[in-house]
Amino acid sequence: MNKVIGFVMVGTNDLEKSSKFYDAILIHLGMKRVSITERYIAYGHSSDDLGVKFYITKPFNKEAANVGNGTMVALSAETKDAVDKFHATALKNGAINEGDPGPRSDGNYYGYIRDLDGNKITARCVVN
Repeated sequence: MNKVIGFVMVGTNDLEKSSKFYDAILIHLGMKRVSITERYIAYGHSSDDLGVKFYITKPFNKEAANVGNGTMVALSAETKDAVDKFHATALKNGAINEGDPGPRSDGNYYGYIRDLDGNKITARCVVN
């Protein structure tokens, strides 16, 4: 086994609204819907439907979704332009800016947002 992450889930209190938001921003990272149920929607990379999945989900315990302090999900981007588009589209669709796109201390390129439920998400482009 060579994967560290099997999948990632973030909670939502409005699956329909959240899915419209993620449909709009994840396309810039080459991701699409790969599975839909009444409880969750899974996204995967368009070139690897069987790879690591990113889920938006109603909490299993049926309580309100909330955000973990210090929790963040980093999604891979192929280019800096993809990070820029992800970030701009997210803000246009109601996200909160948590850090403009740009290089960070590790030399890579990031853009940070909080989604409609307050989950902290970043798009990251590795700069060689």
